[in-house]
Amino acid sequence: MADSGQVEALLQNGTVQMKAGGISGDFKVPPMKHEIKAVALHSFGGPRSVKVENRPEPGMEKGQVLIRVKATGVNFLDLMARQGVLDGAPKLPAVMGFELAGDVEAFVSTGSSNIMDIKPGDRVIAFTDYNAWAEVVCVSIDYVYKMPAHMSYEEGASMLSYVTAHLLLFHLGGLRKGQSLLVHSAGGSVGLAVSQLARTVGDVKLIGTASLHKHEHIKQAFDQLYDHGEDYVQEIKKIAPEGLHLVLDCLSGDDTHRGISLLRPMGKYILYGSANIVAGESKSFFSLAKSWWQVEKINPMRLCDENKLVGGLNLRHFLFRQRGASEVRDIMQQLFTLYDKKKIKPAVDSTYAMADVYDAMKRLHDRKNIGKVLLCPAQVPRPRTIQQQLSETNSAGAGSVNGTTNPAPSTGSSILGMVRRAFSQDQGNGHGSAPNSPPYIKVETTTTTVTNVADTNVPSGSNENL
Repeated sequence: MADSGQVEALLQNGTVQMKAGGISGDFKVPPMKHEIKAVALHSFGGPRSVKVENRPEPGMEKGQVLIRVKATGVNFLDLMARQGVLDGAPKLPAVMGFELAGDVEAFVSTGSSNIMDIKPGDRVIAFTDYNAWAEVVCVSIDYVYKMPAHMSYEEGASMLSYVTAHLLLFHLGGLRKGQSLLVHSAGGSVGLAVSQLARTVGDVKLIGTASLHKHEHIKQAFDQLYDHGEDYVQEIKKIAPEGLHLVLDCLSGDDTHRGISLLRPMGKYILYGSANIVAGESKSFFSLAKSWWQVEKINPMRLCDENKLVGGLNLRHFLFRQRGASEVRDIMQQLFTLYDKKKIKPAVDSTYAMADVYDAMKRLHDRKNIGKVLLCPAQVPRPRTIQQQLSETNSAGAGSVNGTTNPAPSTGSSILGMVRRAFSQDQGNGHGSAPNSPPYIKVETTTTTVTNVADTNVPSGSNENL
C-alpha cells in the first residue's frame, strides 16, 4: 500500500491525497517500491503465454488514481488479445485487463477541479487500456467512476458490458418501443446486459442465440432462443417474416451476412466483436482468412438498394482514442440510476483467484459461462490436483508460473487488419419476461441459474455462491 515514504519531491501544480496517513499536499510520486502480483502476457499464443508474476507497484502522474483492485473482468476478447490478432497491443511483457472495481488508495489532482470529488477510501469502477489484471493499478480520473452504495465489487467490474450494450442499443441502434432485435452470445455478459436494457424500453421482441445448454438458465431474459448451431435464420424468418429492426453481432464471419439478411428495410446490423476467429487456443490463419473473406464482401450498393444500415462498435477505440470519455461518463450515470431503481443487475457467472487465471480463460473459451467471469486478487486459489500441477510444471518453459496462465482483454479491429497483423507477427517471430425485471446469475457449485430480480433476494456480491 502506498505510504508517506513513497512521496519524495514536489509535483508542480499537482495535489496528492493518499489513504495511508491522510497525506495531502503538492508532491511528486516516484515509482512505488512495493511489489504487487499481476497477470502478464509474455508472448502471443496459447494459454501458457501469460503468467502471474511480481511487479513494482505503479507510480502515479497528474490526474491519476491509485486503486487497489477487488475484482477485474475477463472478456472473450482477452483470448483474441492473447493470440495477437488485435491492434494496439503494448510492448511485451504487459499486464492485461480493461475493467476493474476497487478502493481508491491515492489520487494526484491536476490542479483543476476534481470532476468526481474523489478521495482515498472511495469505492470505484475504472476502465483502463490494459493493466487491470493486477493487485494495484493507476488509472486516469477520466475513466474512474464512483460506485453506487449497494453495488458489489463483482457487479462493478461487470459494468463495461452495460456500457457496450447501452451504446449498441440506444446510441447506434436507436431501439424504440415495438421493435425487434437479435443478439448473439445471449448468455454472455453483454448479451444479458442487452436483454436487461432492452426491457427498460418496453414492448421489445428479444431474440437470442446461445449454446443449447444455456437456454434453460436464461430463458426468462428472452422471448425466443435458438441454438447457434442450428439454422436460426430460417427459424427467425418464421416468427418475423417482415425482418428485424436490429441485429447485434459479436461473432462476425458468416454470421455477418446472416444478420444482414434478417434485417427489414431501415433495419440496422451492428458488429461489435469477432469471436468466430477464435477456433482454438492458438491463432488460426484459416479462421482469420475465412472471417476476412466473409466480412469484407459487404456491398454498399446492395445495402442502398435494400435500405439497410451496417455499423460497428469498438468501445476501446471510442473510449481511449476517440475522446469518448465524457459520453461514457454520462452513460455510467444513467446505468447507476437504473441499478438503484433495480432495473438492471449485472450477471456474475464466477470468480477466480489470479493464480487460477487459466481456469477463468478456459471457462470463457469453452463457452460455459453465463454472465461475467472475474478475477479477484484477494481470492484464495482453488486446490489443484497432482495431474494439474504436473501439467503446469511441464508447461513452465512456455510461460507458466505456478499453474497461473491466461489471456488479456481487448477490443476489436477490422478482420483484414487482424489477418495482416497475424501474418506479420509470424513472419517476424422462446420465453417471455416481464418488462423491467432483469435476470441475474446465482452460482452454486457447478449449477448456474438465472432468476428474476423482482422475485429474488440478490446476494450482495460475496464469493460464497461460487
